[in-house]
Amino acid sequence: MMKPLYLKDFESGKLREKREKLRQMLSACRLCPRNCGVDRLAGEAGFCGARATARVSSYFPHFGEEKCLVGERGSGTIFFAYCNLKCAFCQNYEISHLARGRDISEEELASFMLELQGRGCHNINLVTPTHFVYNILGALEIAAEKGLNLPLVYNCGGYESEEVIKVLEGVVDIYMPDAKFASGKKSDLFCMAPDYFENFKKVVKIMYKQVGDLRLENGIARRGLLVRHLVMPGGVEDSALIMKFLYGISKGTFVNIMGQYHPCGQAHKFAEINRRITVEEYSQVALAAKKIGLHRFD
Repeated sequence: MMKPLYLKDFESGKLREKREKLRQMLSACRLCPRNCGVDRLAGEAGFCGARATARVSSYFPHFGEEKCLVGERGSGTIFFAYCNLKCAFCQNYEISHLARGRDISEEELASFMLELQGRGCHNINLVTPTHFVYNILGALEIAAEKGLNLPLVYNCGGYESEEVIKVLEGVVDIYMPDAKFASGKKSDLFCMAPDYFENFKKVVKIMYKQVGDLRLENGIARRGLLVRHLVMPGGVEDSALIMKFLYGISKGTFVNIMGQYHPCGQAHKFAEINRRITVEEYSQVALAAKKIGLHRFD
């Protein structure tokens, strides 16, 4: 079986060096494209709301993720509070916007990882890790020293810093970004990130260069890029543009086209997304992906 990438960095000492680079980025925070510039090490908070200490909402073997992550024993999922996107329609609104959870040390975060491994999970699935990547690398070093040997899944919103993703080369085994919008108008309205898609395209190319197409062993994901796309109401045109881009990355890009959108959080404030998607909308997106040439779906 493939060994997790971070073990090589841990053994060579590079993991600690990379963590120090991320620490320096916290003093005038630029861990995401918002570049708030606040001193999180001094207790300041920027757009995401996070400070220097990681906050976790929950952790458990998750059986509702992609089949290749879940397998028979579940994906070892750790949900982090706060978010650098704060989508108005977020299905985890209480976690991402209201920061439900508790502050934890890196030692405790490492213990979560090891407990999930002990429970037989197939991977460590970090949900919304962007703003706590410094803490995660600290916990990863502790956990690796104590025997952690599972692939690391970077389950993010897709609004990432190019600099941070480059630091994470050799650490992350599976990148799993959301592909939310192609329209800058929509990403501005719903996520306050008009540059979302332009930024997404840059970072996903870097992710793919690092890990390539998703590779499975006995049906379980071990390394590579897995992209999620949530079909939005009235979003078929956006979705088609996203599928075209992903095909341009690789015709072997593994895509999960998700049809479970329902109004959550503050979605009721926007008439255009205050409804479920139709069967026809989902079918049009799935057909567009196949016509473009994508063939790997969850």
